[in-house]
Amino acid sequence: MSEQIVLPKNYKPSLKEEYMNSQQLEYFRQKLLNWRQELVEESQETINNLRDEVRDVGDEAERATRETENSLELRTRDRYRKLIGKIDQALARIDEGAYGYCEETGEEIGLARLEARPIATLSLDAQERWEHRQRQMGDVRRS
Repeated sequence: MSEQIVLPKNYKPSLKEEYMNSQQLEYFRQKLLNWRQELVEESQETINNLRDEVRDVGDEAERATRETENSLELRTRDRYRKLIGKIDQALARIDEGAYGYCEETGEEIGLARLEARPIATLSLDAQERWEHRQRQMGDVRRS
């Protein structure tokens, strides 16, 4: 790993800078690490809530409601687990020098897209093509 980059206070990547320079990479690394930490903490909270819950209290309606809530929490936790995997992949791309570039075309993904979705692996054009192919395959399967 190279030297630690210290970002200026309130740093935001800018189009005026070289794309994916060391400051931009560090900015996105920190953004991804913070997001990952939030998801891990929320997942741990979910686990603790489910563990601490007393299951045999209340009537059938209350138990049914609690089962539904638990099911939703577990689905959310599974979504977080998958998201954490994508964050880890993005962090690996930063380390490999591939972060910020489309996996399909090699083009820049763009700062605005990465700011909105820091785990993006495709440029907007490539993402739209992928979604279009998915819709076409979905239409074929339905007919």
